[in-house]
Amino acid sequence: MTFKAAAIQMCSGVDPVKNAADMARLVREAAAKGAVYVQTPEMTGAVQKDRPGLRAVLRDEANDIIVKTAAELAQELGIHLHVGSTAIALDDGKIANRGFLFGPDGRLLSRYDKIHMFDVDLDNGESWRESAVYRPGSEARIVSLPFAELGFSICYDVRFPQLFRAQAVAGAQVMTVPAAFTRQTGEAHWEILLRARAIENGMFVIAAAQAGTHEDGRETFGHSMIIDPWGKVLASAGGTGEAVVIAEIDVAAVKAAHDKIPNLKNAREFSLEKIATPAAGGVAA
Repeated sequence: MTFKAAAIQMCSGVDPVKNAADMARLVREAAAKGAVYVQTPEMTGAVQKDRPGLRAVLRDEANDIIVKTAAELAQELGIHLHVGSTAIALDDGKIANRGFLFGPDGRLLSRYDKIHMFDVDLDNGESWRESAVYRPGSEARIVSLPFAELGFSICYDVRFPQLFRAQAVAGAQVMTVPAAFTRQTGEAHWEILLRARAIENGMFVIAAAQAGTHEDGRETFGHSMIIDPWGKVLASAGGTGEAVVIAEIDVAAVKAAHDKIPNLKNAREFSLEKIATPAAGGVAA
């Protein structure tokens, strides 16, 4: 089974209405090029560092313009449209960093809330505390599509290989990594992490990214890409500006990779012993 997939690269601003229009334009371009699965980046609806500013434009899921526009687009174009994520207001005052997958009839097939919160202090002075405002998810999801078994992650989740391994063992053939990587972390780690997750699990990775300098001053790394189970980059974008990254996905390559290197099958349980060494002049027990 083969299908054409697209990763949409955006530079979302602070206005969800404009971002929804930009998303629609780029998704239509991808569909016109034959993509039947289209993924947008993390925080498609708004990239906004200012928390009060973000809350001012937040809506609940039923009233979110990105969700509404995506459902209509999927039905109009007859595609599977994956909103990598957008910020959704929750009843408890927290925010969900939530992805949505819509089917060709516009029906919502799945939600996924980002599990791992980006709480970091970078040596360029950037400090992020997603857990202060976002409610982390707790459920991994795999959706059976007509052309592939699709697994989910969002951005920082890529640094937690156990999430990918669990989905690979459960049958995921394609993992999704919509993201808004910082420039510093992206330059050092982005492609390495994506290729590692693809190789160690023998699966495709599709990663749509935010790119460039945003209205709020934040810089994101871009370089949206699609990677095969052998770790080969099939298609990629640059580090700034919009792009539509498209590649042909041959799902048979997943089985071929597992047949060559059956590491999922060969994995073994093991115990771990931590051995204390004696202090200087001491005697080991």
